[in-house]
Amino acid sequence: MSDQPGGSTAAQPDRAETGDPAATGALAGRPLRAPGAPVLALLALGWLAAMLWSTREAISSATAGVTAVSLSAFALPGVISAALVAGAAVGLAAAEPVTRHRDRVTLRFAVAVGAGLLVGIAAALVIDQTYVGNTTTRTIASTTAAAAVIGGALAGARNGAVVGAVASATLGTLLFVVAFSAARDPLFNLFGAGDSQQSLVDAAAWVSRTESLLAGLIAGALAFGCLAWARRRAARVDQAVTGPRWPAYLVAGAGPGLLLLLAEVIIRIGGRSLIDLAAALSEADAVAQTSLGTSRVDNGIWVLFVGALTALVAFGRTLGPASDDDEPGSGTEATAADGSTTAGR
Repeated sequence: MSDQPGGSTAAQPDRAETGDPAATGALAGRPLRAPGAPVLALLALGWLAAMLWSTREAISSATAGVTAVSLSAFALPGVISAALVAGAAVGLAAAEPVTRHRDRVTLRFAVAVGAGLLVGIAAALVIDQTYVGNTTTRTIASTTAAAAVIGGALAGARNGAVVGAVASATLGTLLFVVAFSAARDPLFNLFGAGDSQQSLVDAAAWVSRTESLLAGLIAGALAFGCLAWARRRAARVDQAVTGPRWPAYLVAGAGPGLLLLLAEVIIRIGGRSLIDLAAALSEADAVAQTSLGTSRVDNGIWVLFVGALTALVAFGRTLGPASDDDEPGSGTEATAADGSTTAGR
């Protein structure tokens, strides 16, 4: 048999011998997969269940319909943000195995949206069957379902590692905000809260800024850690994997803030009737709803910029200085296309 290019035994291009789908995707230059997606989905569903339960308990404990409306409006942002993250996490966990062997963008998006829809329907049914029947139940159920579907649609993006990093960092940020409530009273005293109204307002502003700053730092650190984990996992299969570039870290770090702002948009559109109903109860309720809405927007902006900056700085610290051997004309040997080496002059 001939070994010439036209012969049947002509040399074929080198191909990856590994059967690992992750290695095949890395060698083909595909985006990194999201590690630990099933675990993230379970954690996000657990957080959504916790938010639904706490909201039900708060509404059920209300002694009057007016109080139930006010409590529902206060609890709505927590439920919506949890549903958004749960839809994204479950959609990611469902879409990753489907597209592991082939890069099917349309199929991935359809599966992710379908998974988010299932989460939304389940959450809406739970709200409808377990919450006290009143005018607020339908609003909470429909808005929660919409948030879960939107989260699933976001999980249909091609770069699973970035989506996983955003969902993980957002979940970590939401957990931190709840844990931070234990430190609010000491911080109020630290920032000079006194008997005057102005001192209380100033202290509240500083507490809010501190919370947002810390939340942004946590979001950026978690986003960077998740992307670094995805890169190391892929590198164990293929040493040639270089990992995502800086725009991926920028998007992952800013992602939690963007999701918080998206949740606020969903609240103001889907939950508008509930917010307006709560604001109409009294002048104090109207001021409270306006103040809380502004505070959530400010918090989302802080988390967006601080998270993006933190992730970029963390990524930059992993970059070493350029080696002198990489400089042109450094005198090192260069490998030619045919495999021979030539000394630099």
